[in-house]
Amino acid sequence: MPGLMSNLDIMKEADAFPYEDTEPEASKTLNKTLYTLVWKDGQPLGFMLDTVLKELLATPEKVRGPVLVDEAKRTVRAFELPTAEERTKLVAGLMAYWREHGTFDILRGWRDELWPVFGSDDEVLYSVERSGTGLLGLMRYGVHMTAYVKDPTASYGMKILVAQRAANKSTYPNMLDNSVAGGLMTGEDPFECIIREADEEANIPEELMRERAKFKGMVRYIYITDERAGGEAGQIYPEMQWVYDIEIPTDFTATPKDGEVAGFWLWTVDEVREKLAQGRFKPNCALILVDFFIRHNIITPENEPDYDQIVRRLHRRLPFPGPHQVGVPTT
Repeated sequence: MPGLMSNLDIMKEADAFPYEDTEPEASKTLNKTLYTLVWKDGQPLGFMLDTVLKELLATPEKVRGPVLVDEAKRTVRAFELPTAEERTKLVAGLMAYWREHGTFDILRGWRDELWPVFGSDDEVLYSVERSGTGLLGLMRYGVHMTAYVKDPTASYGMKILVAQRAANKSTYPNMLDNSVAGGLMTGEDPFECIIREADEEANIPEELMRERAKFKGMVRYIYITDERAGGEAGQIYPEMQWVYDIEIPTDFTATPKDGEVAGFWLWTVDEVREKLAQGRFKPNCALILVDFFIRHNIITPENEPDYDQIVRRLHRRLPFPGPHQVGVPTT
């Protein structure tokens, strides 16, 4: 059937930032539109579009603070106040100003959630309103969990819990997700975050989560937004996700709780793969499911000719500091 996505197509949609060694022309073209947001010592923090830099420079300096642009290196230095609290306040004022003036559509999805910006692997330089992180091209951190039940009558002996996003969500409405996911706020522990999200989205009890949810590693990729993300297309989203699995009891039924999920289904692996091929899943949720299938020996080097490329895109090397450079969490 024409138009179906391969596993590699699925990965390329989620990990869309071109690789310099294998996609040199696309990489060169994109980099002409980008500036690197750096810290004082030159440490990269994010990839900022030239259109965003233009608006940053057009914003009164009393709002955005001093900004230093090196056109030769295509770097930007900003928000370099003495303390994390002062930097966070400055960035918050900038985002509020842009929101008030309707500068960027993405800020209409304001979340009142602060996400961390790391200057080293464990130091938070400042925090940024969640909906504005993409404008600065900053690292984004989250948690994803795939729930499944054992079923010897189903293909591969399991069924997977799939969520459908609510029709009124500002991002990717009506698309499919893996079971539970959410963003990591400043200072939040990943495991505590997935417990919170499991309760809020699927009504999974904390006791069940602590007993059965298992950390399975990290994935790293760079997404480039389209209109489904609820704002300006083309924003750069470097992301790292802590990944969890949970085997849920056969008599447990997930139920929507906070309004972000329209409903849940238990689908066979073949049903999930069909929907993946049709492009029905939110791109990074599709990536999480490909990772799940690799870890459960459903996708293997023997049955997937693009296996090595897929694995590379699941664990992309990123130039930005943060916990993704350290290793796995202790929880």
